[in-house]
Amino acid sequence: MPVAAVFGSARVTDGHEEYEAGRQMGRLLGEAGWAVMTGGYLGVMEAASRGAHEAGGHVIGVTVTSWSRGHAANRWVAEERAAPDLLSRLAELVAADALIAVGGGIGTLAEVALSWNLVQKRHTDAPIILVGERWERVIAALARELVLGDDDLSHVRVVPDPAAAVGLLDTVA
Repeated sequence: MPVAAVFGSARVTDGHEEYEAGRQMGRLLGEAGWAVMTGGYLGVMEAASRGAHEAGGHVIGVTVTSWSRGHAANRWVAEERAAPDLLSRLAELVAADALIAVGGGIGTLAEVALSWNLVQKRHTDAPIILVGERWERVIAALARELVLGDDDLSHVRVVPDPAAAVGLLDTVA
């Protein structure tokens, strides 16, 4: 079973636009036969886990043992993988077969940048799919302000919604 890592903000809650997009992402992935892997906690991670669970899909949560704030995996995680620290967690997540960001903040940007660099350096060939029009502006700003070539830019695909992301997986994964 292929595994899709879903990145997104931990700060959104049920009813927020990004939460609902994450839930739809998880549901569509589950229905398409993909396992869903997230950071295992709240926000979009919870939403994608919930959507995949509701669709009968397998849900993997990669949590961090060194965080002392008493974080527990969300209730939809079926398989918890405990990483010793954030970098180990990221390494686990970017080893997935597909990498999908649904909205997000600084943490999501870091996950996308790390994933993008690993694909650029040929450490993985997982497709990177960014969901939402906001990502168009982010990628355009990066292309304008950083030293990026067309090959670099070809490693990320921006789509408008979760359905388009899953549709794209059929052609690139």
